Amino acid sequence: MIDPKQLARRFPDDFIFGVATASYQIEGAAREDGRKPSIWDAFSHMPGRVHNRDTGDVACDHYHRLESDLDMMKDLGVETYRFSIAWPRIIPDGRGPVNEAGLDFYDRLIDGCKARGLKTNATLYHWDLPLTLAGEGGWTARSTAYAYQRYVQTVMKRFGDRLDLVSTFNEPWCIVWLSHLYGIHAPGERSMDAALAALHTVNLAHGLGLEAIRQEAPEVKAGIVLNLQAIYPINDTDTDRAAAERSFQFNNGVFLDPLFKGAYPDGFMSALGERMPVIEDGDLDLISGKLDWWGLNYYMPSRVADDSASGAEFPAVSFGAPVYNVITDIGWETHAPAMKMLTEQVYQRYDLPDMYITENGACYNMAPVDGVVDDAPRTEYLSDHIAIAADLVEAGIPLKGYYAWSLMDNFEWAEGYAMRFGLIYVDYETQERTLKNSGKWYKALAEEFLERGEER
Repeated sequence: MIDPKQLARRFPDDFIFGVATASYQIEGAAREDGRKPSIWDAFSHMPGRVHNRDTGDVACDHYHRLESDLDMMKDLGVETYRFSIAWPRIIPDGRGPVNEAGLDFYDRLIDGCKARGLKTNATLYHWDLPLTLAGEGGWTARSTAYAYQRYVQTVMKRFGDRLDLVSTFNEPWCIVWLSHLYGIHAPGERSMDAALAALHTVNLAHGLGLEAIRQEAPEVKAGIVLNLQAIYPINDTDTDRAAAERSFQFNNGVFLDPLFKGAYPDGFMSALGERMPVIEDGDLDLISGKLDWWGLNYYMPSRVADDSASGAEFPAVSFGAPVYNVITDIGWETHAPAMKMLTEQVYQRYDLPDMYITENGACYNMAPVDGVVDDAPRTEYLSDHIAIAADLVEAGIPLKGYYAWSLMDNFEWAEGYAMRFGLIYVDYETQERTLKNSGKWYKALAEEFLERGEER
């Protein structure tokens, strides 16, 4: 474990350290002040979808504990807060009337950040699609992209004067593949055709949303957040290396290529292009609009081998077991060098703008003992990965900031409340918050960085 003060000194003066959350994971108040259900409300209330039938109905009760949670964040010493805005609070049916009470909540959140000297980084979509739009096909329907554009216009017109950064989407990979092909996240579809339709709709919605941001708040730095996979071939063979490239196109390229090259990957289109929805004239020009920044969410590497003989659909790869056998409580391998490999790989392949590590963290489920949460493995994980972030800066990558996932334990999607990623422990029965030892380490890092800035 690296001394946090020494690690802080490796970063340039304009770097920022922050924490991240998402609306459905922490807010609760699912039926209050005009909010209507999202696809995650429906999904989590359906038996067999989420561990223990947990829901986000209450979550961390952040909606009612906003001021104390912002105070808690300020006390961590971080400079910036990445949060998401819930579409069902702003336009409850996805299109139609705007809910003033929902806008008021985010006014309080944003103004509260500003009053505490925190920079604001708003995610416009973190998976909570208004349920009404699901009746029209959700993300498989092109019309959803235009409903999203109007939502973005509404948000940016209201908040654009107080936002420092904004991203159109969090993790399109999860919206497309995890939710429409693998069925693990809402809406729980398991169809390649549905996933391909969602792929283009989400990409198009990003382009339309970016256009809306530029129109309503051109001074706000706009980007997108991607959970790219750091892919290693299991064996050093031609077939496994080819499988790794197919996997890169399928998992990363279908988002990166449209964004930064204005086209879908050739190999992907050769295999699945006939099943893609209609790509209309001008779509790819919208999708590839110039970005100010992009975010990388990184947790673990991916290890693949060729599986083309199985007859599986593209990319025809199988996923191998972890190599280093350092596993978090959610079962994910920890391997910090993969974050460096992946970042350098994408900067070699694409002309990319400035970047932020917008999520990075580890799941360990230690509980308080005499008021102390001794989560040393999480601290080790953060230490290793933030050191890699420093390596990237020193190597010339335009990395401008790092956000730990997450500020506090929360509703962890299909895992419910069984898995904990927070720097702060949440007792879900009492809503008591306890700063973990990892949070104390991160606080020392952030405070050292801030103190160094004050000395300049």
